[in-house]
Formats: sequence, C-alpha cells, structure tokens
Amino acid sequence: MFLRKTAAFILVILITGCKNKNQNTDKIALHSPIEADSTKQKEPTIPEDTEIWEPVPKKVNTTGNNNIPSDAIILFDGSALGAWVSSKDTSKVADWIINNDSSMTVKNGAGDIQTKQEFGDIQLHIEWKNPATSEAIGQNRGNSGIFLQNRYEIQVLDTYENKTYVNGQAAAVYKQHIPLVNASKPSGEWQTYDIIYRAPIFNETGSKTKDATVTVLHNGVLVQDHVSIKGTTEYIGWPKNTPHAKAALKLQDHMDHSGVSFRNIWVREL
Repeated sequence: MFLRKTAAFILVILITGCKNKNQNTDKIALHSPIEADSTKQKEPTIPEDTEIWEPVPKKVNTTGNNNIPSDAIILFDGSALGAWVSSKDTSKVADWIINNDSSMTVKNGAGDIQTKQEFGDIQLHIEWKNPATSEAIGQNRGNSGIFLQNRYEIQVLDTYENKTYVNGQAAAVYKQHIPLVNASKPSGEWQTYDIIYRAPIFNETGSKTKDATVTVLHNGVLVQDHVSIKGTTEYIGWPKNTPHAKAALKLQDHMDHSGVSFRNIWVREL
C-alpha cells in the first residue's frame, strides 16, 4: 500500500511539473513574434501579448527632392555621370549625352554604361522615355535595357502600339517572364520602373541554392509579381548560372535602335 501511494504521489508531481513547464513556454512565446503556425501557441488574452516594441524601424525621410528617400543612393540627378563608367572599359567615364532637362540619352555606339558601385539586393527607381517619333518596329523601336547585377535584364522598349514577342516587350524579364499587363505610355512620354530585386544565393561550391527574384511596377502598375529569375537573360540559349557576388547596375546601348533617355535614378540597398 505504501509503495502504491508513493508511486501515485510521484506521478502527480511529474504531471504538475510538465503542466507548469508548458505554461511557462506559452508565456514566453506570447512575447515573441507570432509564428507561422499560431495554433501551437496559447491564445493571447490581452492586447499586450501580441505587441512588439523593439527593434524600432529607422526613420526615412521622403519629403522634398522628388520624394527620394533620405537613405537612397542617387545614381543620376541630371547634373553629371560621375556614378557611371563605360562597360567596355571601366577605367573610362560614361560617354552618354546629358540633356538640358536633367536627363541623359543613350549615345549610339558609345556602348553600355554601368555604375561604379556594385549592388546586391536593391530597391531601384528609374525613369525612361522613348523617342516621340520613330519609323522602326518591333525590337528596333526604342530598345534599351536595365541589367540588374550586370546580367539580369528588365527590358526597355516602346511597346505602346508596337508588336513584338511578349517576353521581350517593355517590363519583361527578358526572355523569361511576360509582364502581367502592358502599362506602356505613348511614345515620347516619361515612364517609371520601380523594382524590388533580391539577388541569387550560391553556396561555397558555386551551386545556386536560391533564384534571384524581382518585382516590377511599371508606371505604378504591378507587372512582375515576385518572379524567379532562372539565370542570365540570354538573347540566344538558356539562362546561365555562373556564381557571382555584388555587381554593377548596367544600362544598355542597343546601337541604332535606341534613342532612349533616362532620368531620376536612385537605389536603396536592402
């Protein structure tokens, strides 16, 4: 009889201890960010249980100067091309045309230009304009491109009323992703791209473990919704995935098929 009572007493202690331990765990979890599977947590009973006070997000000012965020890196404000170099020879300054309206225009034959600074994950704002008049058609009409990390192209093209292959029209991830809609403005009008880009990840052996992703708003309209970039955006052939680190942002000189202008270019490192 004594042994039975002792065993029962020990069992009660063990059950009580486990119950208290679970209660403590629930209490701790309530003061952490809500997990994806909240069903495993004890339901909060007061508002304070789901309030998080730290860390406090840093303040970014977006007033004045075309609403450019105060933590942005200005790559072109219309005054000079000091942030850019020739892609043919990075020891030379970019040789494109600076206009009186604080824009720059591709100088045919001068070649691509790229930033001196290298980037990984970024938020990019860039404004661009096709020539107001052109007799060219298809890919020959106002063709340029924005190359993220010097290898992943977001197409720039006059596709307001200009038929071409749809994975090569304006706002396409070139040869990979068709825009959700055609948000192009008429020829000669300024247009905007707002781009959220996450760089690919490679492991120590050089194998890619995560695709790059990109979200694009064209004139404020969502046209690429967090799509995966499968590798380099090749004109001919399949995407390539040579490992790389941070790299420059590049703008394309498409030779005699361009005439594209750019202005108000800035990035935020993410």
